Amino acid sequence: MYSIINYIGTAIGVVSTLLIYPKDKVFLGTVRYVENIAQLLYPVMVLGASHALIKFYPTLDEQKKRQLFNYSLASISVISIIVFSGILLYGTFAEDENSMLFFYAFPVAVSLAFIELFRKQAQDLQKLAVPTLFEKIIPKVVLPLLFIALFAKILGVFQSLFLYALAYIIIFLITGMYLFRHYKPGFNYRFSTLFGSISRKDYFRYSLYAFAGSIGSLLAFRIDGIFIFNLISEEANGTFNIGVNLASTLQIPAIGMFALYAPIISGYLQDDNFTDLNVKYKETARLLFFIGAVFFSCVVLGVEDLFRLLPTYEQLKGSIPVIFILGFSVLINMATGFNTEIITYSKYYKFNMVAILTLVGVNIALNLLFIYHTDLGFIGVAIASFISMTLFNLSKLIFIYKKFRLLPFDAAFFKLAAVFALSGVLCYFLPGFTNPLADLVFNTGLSLTINITTVYRLRLVYQVNVWIDKVIDKFKR
Repeated sequence: MYSIINYIGTAIGVVSTLLIYPKDKVFLGTVRYVENIAQLLYPVMVLGASHALIKFYPTLDEQKKRQLFNYSLASISVISIIVFSGILLYGTFAEDENSMLFFYAFPVAVSLAFIELFRKQAQDLQKLAVPTLFEKIIPKVVLPLLFIALFAKILGVFQSLFLYALAYIIIFLITGMYLFRHYKPGFNYRFSTLFGSISRKDYFRYSLYAFAGSIGSLLAFRIDGIFIFNLISEEANGTFNIGVNLASTLQIPAIGMFALYAPIISGYLQDDNFTDLNVKYKETARLLFFIGAVFFSCVVLGVEDLFRLLPTYEQLKGSIPVIFILGFSVLINMATGFNTEIITYSKYYKFNMVAILTLVGVNIALNLLFIYHTDLGFIGVAIASFISMTLFNLSKLIFIYKKFRLLPFDAAFFKLAAVFALSGVLCYFLPGFTNPLADLVFNTGLSLTINITTVYRLRLVYQVNVWIDKVIDKFKR
């Protein structure tokens, strides 16, 4: 159910990105800036409380679990007030023409903070599907509707931003109502006995570590939109965001697989079973690379023809370089397998935080370099992101090899890469038709046929052969 909700949300997002958002890239850039600010503020409000909830729950009885949940609610509330005070001071004294947008980002951030806590509690109750439905679907339905109202001059920009923030408040409220129907934490806000059961020092140390990891990840992956909005333009941020949205759809299969394999990887590491871990590491890297390369090949060969078929082609074409650059970055990330999971579930888990914080520094430096010292604009920002992510993945590969003597690559992997590279070159340089639909169908169809057939014949990816053999068996019956 969780995966189905994610796919539905992605489908709505893709349709909106192709047909609606390009018609007002200035507003899109503004909305995404507000979202980026909210995404950076809400981990400060949570301050690792949601992760600590899951971490310490197994050691507590039912009464202390309720106390810990209430403590987390109180903590988020107090920190949110402090953050709002900081925004008021910033808006009063800072010479920032965009400071007003922080007041739209704040209610979104508060809502996200409480939603995050509620989702972790729902996860413990195994009631995650409904909160996920609210969080993933409602914003993706509301935003296109606001764009349409804006086009029709029913709403203005700031009214639309207000309603978008209100949508998150509604998600927060209905998620809370759903959770409290199934969970009754009570109103015990005396926490002295709670920290008799768990160490206050251990709680805050873990919370701060989780906070550093969360804020580091968001800085690494959200900072691009903040730089483009402030240093280039709102429209450029909208164009960049279209590319980001479409490129990120490539990694959806990987997200599900990482979640599926996480407990298996954890078990191998706990048992010091590096033989099976090595086999699974290589096997999964090949499978993820195959899935990513299939989609990426189709994107490279067909995205411009697809855009030409749409009424928004002129607004979409500027995003094509971003899709190529960030799509290739996603492919590299998939090709390196579950290196993050191996580090996270090992005794070297702190390295992830070091790597992420280093990534933040490199990404910021490269963004400034490309923006101020080249004429590439938002394409330079995409290149900066690609370089940063490639170095990030490379650092994790080197670390895992040094500590465990494991690599995700083998001879079959390099054969797989050669198949996709050769077929990609062949299909790209074939003479085309005059009709974009014919080009789209022919090029992507030929690429899929060559790649899947070759990989199946050479038996390069075990799971692919299993899937195809099952299909063949069904037709034989």
